[in-house]
Amino acid sequence: MELLDLRLRDFLDEIAGEGRTPGGGSVAALVTAMAAGLLAKVARGSTGTWPEAAGIAAQAESLRARAAPLAQADAEQYEAALLARGQSGEGQGARQDFALGQAYAKAAEPPLQIAQAASDVAQLALTVAQNGEAALWADAVTAALLAAAAAKAAAELVAVNLTASAGDRRVLEAAKVAEEAARAAEAARAVRE
Repeated sequence: MELLDLRLRDFLDEIAGEGRTPGGGSVAALVTAMAAGLLAKVARGSTGTWPEAAGIAAQAESLRARAAPLAQADAEQYEAALLARGQSGEGQGARQDFALGQAYAKAAEPPLQIAQAASDVAQLALTVAQNGEAALWADAVTAALLAAAAAKAAAELVAVNLTASAGDRRVLEAAKVAEEAARAAEAARAVRE
């Protein structure tokens, strides 16, 4: 099933369903894509007062296109890790343990990409909040806050998938970009203070 081809109501039903996927990573990816779409809308609404608005809208669209497919990638990689876990068992040995570790390491990649994209969206939202149409400022801040939350959620998923490797560069990178996203969101909120 292709998640991006579902009607919104059907996607929401899939999230609430009994299956393990789509889960938090898929939701974080779609929230990131929605936040980027919201920024594109604000930038397009700011073309009369902001010369760079069209270029910013294009950047937001690019981020949306980058984030949306990660909903499917996250679900597929996590399903593969769950399948690998189901195939492992007592007495299977080091080879099976290695394969299971590899499956979870692969499952950590989409959330890392989601966290990175969400951080980029939050930072672009700061630019939009600073320069966009004042009447649309709240939407830019909303996009920043949503993206920061998605980055934090995705970073948590990276850490969960790599529990045996807390010092893994991917865990550290995800935490770093989530912090950057949070700072950008707070800065966007402070623009009008």
